[in-house]
Amino acid sequence: MKSLGGPLGSMMRSIQSKPFPLALELLFFGALWYGIYRSLEPVANWLTYTFFHLPQGDRLGSAVAFFLFEAPKVLMLLILVVLGVGIIRSFFTPERTRQLLAGRREWVGNILASLLGTVTPFCSCSAIPLFLGFVETGIPLGVTFSFLVAAPMINEVAAVLLFGMFGWKVALLYISTGLVVAIASGWVIGRLHLERYVEKWVYEAKMGQPQYTAGSRSWMNRVTAGKEAVKEIVGKVWPYILLGIAVGAGIHGYVPENLMASIMGRGAWWSVPLAVAMGVPMYSNAAGIIPIVHALLEKGASLGTALAFMMAVIGLSLPETIILRKVLKIPLIVIFLAIVATGIVMVGYLFNFIF
Repeated sequence: MKSLGGPLGSMMRSIQSKPFPLALELLFFGALWYGIYRSLEPVANWLTYTFFHLPQGDRLGSAVAFFLFEAPKVLMLLILVVLGVGIIRSFFTPERTRQLLAGRREWVGNILASLLGTVTPFCSCSAIPLFLGFVETGIPLGVTFSFLVAAPMINEVAAVLLFGMFGWKVALLYISTGLVVAIASGWVIGRLHLERYVEKWVYEAKMGQPQYTAGSRSWMNRVTAGKEAVKEIVGKVWPYILLGIAVGAGIHGYVPENLMASIMGRGAWWSVPLAVAMGVPMYSNAAGIIPIVHALLEKGASLGTALAFMMAVIGLSLPETIILRKVLKIPLIVIFLAIVATGIVMVGYLFNFIF
């Protein structure tokens, strides 16, 4: 039989090269992960109320139980998601992303850029080389911004954690509304023709040639890339995760419910824009902010207000804004922030209306 050629043939050969050890390894990891995950809540309650002898209903006991349950839960979800995303990233290098977006109709480019942003979550430090590469390839400015909005805002960690805490409806609505904000923001920026506010040196810069292609890896190498992503990302963010969960535990145990309901509740019309304004200057990753959002919701904050706060923190972070200043002039940065913030406010009101 004639062997398959092209990407399909390469994929089949890479799977056939060493299928069973890899499959068994992933199966064992999945079973172990699931067994530990299912036992987290009873173990946390046993440690809090039996081992530490903290009374049930006590503020300290409630905070400790929250931390002991949420800390390993968030870390385990993060490990699982980062492993999967690390494998997906091996298919989408920055060079391949630019190739997929180049030469498309602008509105098609906005949609593709937003979708690619959800599966290629490049960090803020990648903003400048990505921007340079997009400009060099001739990708329109609005399409570039659709990607830059979607990449941090539609965060894979946030989506999985929202699914685990609130169900698939909330996670799906978060992803879909984030896509709408990214597509609309890029489309509006493209219609305004703001290329004059891009620093002149950006158009003069030349990017180097790609060192490898995403399709040249075997499946074993892709899984290895996922493991390396776990080591790198989880190794960097776990202190922030624990800090965020500690803050969430404090809110869970000690903050009065009436206070959060009055500040971030559905009844206060100004709560959504205030939450976005508070979130913009802050900096946190999704894994660190989700436990805080969870605790806020338990204390009476409305879902739309809390999610608007989260999207502002991870989608309009101050470090990314500072980095973008190297390639964008201040008027374009202000317009970018205003358009995305307006989209997030609308999403917050939509969530409050639906839920």
